Amino acid sequence: MLAVFAKEAAKPPEELRLPAMASNNDPMMTPEEIVDKFKSLWPDSTVYNLPHGNFMALSHQQETPTHPRSIVVLDDIFCIFVGALANIAELRHHYGLQRQATEAMIVVEAYKALRDRAPYPPDQVVKDLDGKFAFTIFDARTNNLFVARDRDGGVNLEWGLASDGSLVCSDDLQIIREGCGKACSHFPQGCIFISGSGLTNFDHPLHKVRGIAHEDDSGNIFGVYFQVDLYTKIPSIPRRGSASNWADTAMIKGEQKL
Repeated sequence: MLAVFAKEAAKPPEELRLPAMASNNDPMMTPEEIVDKFKSLWPDSTVYNLPHGNFMALSHQQETPTHPRSIVVLDDIFCIFVGALANIAELRHHYGLQRQATEAMIVVEAYKALRDRAPYPPDQVVKDLDGKFAFTIFDARTNNLFVARDRDGGVNLEWGLASDGSLVCSDDLQIIREGCGKACSHFPQGCIFISGSGLTNFDHPLHKVRGIAHEDDSGNIFGVYFQVDLYTKIPSIPRRGSASNWADTAMIKGEQKL
């Protein structure tokens, strides 16, 4: 899978650029070149040209039964989902979805509940998903980006920057390294990224997730990784009924409106 989002829409973390800034010779591709490279590596891929110069692409080549890939488009929301949910039947029930609803459909419904029925803490959207997964959501109506990876890192997800500062996400390490050069990193497990508000760890939502530079013995930066800073807290909204399941709360409020 591949997702490329313009810098203005994604607002990627500046720490991703640190290794490239330390290197004088670090080739990086444009978003269009990265998409063309992906298509050359995966000829069966389908490319979606999204508004505002954004792209999504999906290939089923080398797909495994445990980590299937799927894409869904619902109400101008594009979602690529890789992996599987163990509690899919429970989540279908929570969101009032049919038995045929896929994992991608479920996370789109969860995102819509978050977007339309605020204030719900976004970390709860992902915390209730039990499984090995990574997903990328782009809301074409609001130009908003939502990326997440499970807490165990069961599905590979990389991210980096294109030559123009666009954010690139993929489960293909080769496309990230060739397209982003050194301006890339593993997407941190157990985290969500929302354009405009940045990275959050859904097990430690009140603490910042910081980019930390890898340095060699000479002090040269050769990589960056992201880690929860347990010593720094960030402001949060009050959480009413935080002990209850977020999906249950969303469904109750939805039923009251009917």
